[in-house]
Amino acid sequence: MVGPGNPFRTAYDVSLTDGEWSPSIFNLVSGNTSKSWEKLDVGSVVSHSFVLESNVKGAYHASPAVIKFRTPTKASLQEAFSSPILPLEILADRPPEKKFEWRLLAKYGSLVSVLTIVVSFIYLVASPSKSSGGKAGKKRR
Repeated sequence: MVGPGNPFRTAYDVSLTDGEWSPSIFNLVSGNTSKSWEKLDVGSVVSHSFVLESNVKGAYHASPAVIKFRTPTKASLQEAFSSPILPLEILADRPPEKKFEWRLLAKYGSLVSVLTIVVSFIYLVASPSKSSGGKAGKKRR
């Protein structure tokens, strides 16, 4: 919907360039790092993808893609940027994470449960109860 109060308008001559993938680090396996569309109507959805293969290990910080477009109200090309992506950890060696060992729980969980029940039972039998302890201190007449 195009109107005087509506900032959303059809975009023309739209181009997306995502060329910040260094050839010394990445090989382009399929697709292109750039794409263009003659016209994008308000509310339309388009997608673009390409596949890269890494040549090296380590963290890589990519720049956002550049999007250029023209609107009916402005003759000059407008420029926008894609959302930034988080640093990529490409085949990076990470320190192992401390995870709960479910394998150990499966192996020793039943033994721990039985020991806990036995110890609790022995504690309850061996400790004097409060009700009988109070009566033992009083003499019956």
